[in-house]
Amino acid sequence: MGEGIFNIIDYGAVPDGVTNNAQAIQKAIDEASGRGGRVVVPAGRFLSGTLVLKSHIDLHLEKGAVLIGSLKEEDILDFAKLFDDDNDCTGWDGGCFLFACHEKDITISGEGEIWGQGEKVFFDDNADNGAHECPLQVTAFRPRTTFLEDVEDLTIQDITIRDAAFWTLHMAGCRHVLVKDIRILNDIRGANNDGIDPDCCQDVIITGCLVRTGDDAIVVKSTKPMAARYGGSQNIVISNCILYSRDSGLKIGTETHGDIRNLLMSDCVICDCSRGVGIWARDGAVIEDIHVHHLTGSVRKYADGMRAAGPAMWWGNGEPIFIDATYRNSERRYPGRIQNITFDHIFMKAESSIFIGGEADARVGGISLTDLQITLCSQGTQPSGYFDEQPSERNVYPHAIPAVYARCADQITVCGKVRFTEPYSMEKNGLVMLEDCTGARIELAEEK
Repeated sequence: MGEGIFNIIDYGAVPDGVTNNAQAIQKAIDEASGRGGRVVVPAGRFLSGTLVLKSHIDLHLEKGAVLIGSLKEEDILDFAKLFDDDNDCTGWDGGCFLFACHEKDITISGEGEIWGQGEKVFFDDNADNGAHECPLQVTAFRPRTTFLEDVEDLTIQDITIRDAAFWTLHMAGCRHVLVKDIRILNDIRGANNDGIDPDCCQDVIITGCLVRTGDDAIVVKSTKPMAARYGGSQNIVISNCILYSRDSGLKIGTETHGDIRNLLMSDCVICDCSRGVGIWARDGAVIEDIHVHHLTGSVRKYADGMRAAGPAMWWGNGEPIFIDATYRNSERRYPGRIQNITFDHIFMKAESSIFIGGEADARVGGISLTDLQITLCSQGTQPSGYFDEQPSERNVYPHAIPAVYARCADQITVCGKVRFTEPYSMEKNGLVMLEDCTGARIELAEEK
């Protein structure tokens, strides 16, 4: 064993893809943490239950290494017992595979792969009558791939994470974070298999990543228990990523229990997502100083799938930009404030409106969208004609689809060009629809 190198084979790990190697790998992690060093996962298939990452280690997956997360409930740490959360939509159940809490200086690196075995928990019940687009059903226990809480100086670089069964990379209350050049390759119809979730994190850089998910690709949020511990999310840069999702490519919210501010999102490709960029205020926070520029790609609506209990709907109808402050449910608690948001150089094919929505007691303001080039066109199999404000009291409802829609909004600037192709037209859909808006400056032209 070389100095500072802790190879899991030397601790008894067996690369047969069947043996639970949690005890052997954990011993290597513990020793490496005490002395500072690299925990090496060599080529081979290593199954394991939950691994608790410690300070001053580099969990390094060599080329050809596959670290497999167990799907047996008895093998997985139920970290959610450490706190309470009454927000059901957060989904804290299921435990996690890689866990860290109150640690420093952790790296996960290498050319190897983490496999979440998500394909074993999802199945297609053909609820959308042959479209094969709606969310897959879940048939088994499914843990998060990671839950990394209160880690200072966290680096995740170069690895591939494949087939997450639930949230993939969940970082909560972390500071000084670099996520660079990783690939997340999940089932594009897998419900709740978010890609990268900075939750109440500060000083974060996410760059050069390829993310393919059913749920949101990259989503900044502030969940209730983490906001109580660490405050909101701020100082985050997301750039140079390629994003596939059946929900939002880039998203803020919906969990907004702590303020979210100082975000830059730029130079990303949005690949057939349900939405391009979405900003939700639902839980009372201030969302401000968000700046988005140079995005290209396409957004579209996917088949929902009707079931006896109601529609199992993907969120989104193909909106390139979605900004929304409204009531989470019929309790009508103050949703929060969205202000000082800019977008520029957005090039997108879309099936629904640029949407800006507030409420009389939660107006949005200071929204600037410039250098837009939007093409409204049919791209999928589903009809247009609905607005989708899930999760909210408004829910999903029929509505005309203009190029730009705004409600209860102040000081909005929209500049750019819109091209209509069948079945869309300016005569049928219109360029702009404003309801209870003040100080709007609209310089939007139809491009023939």
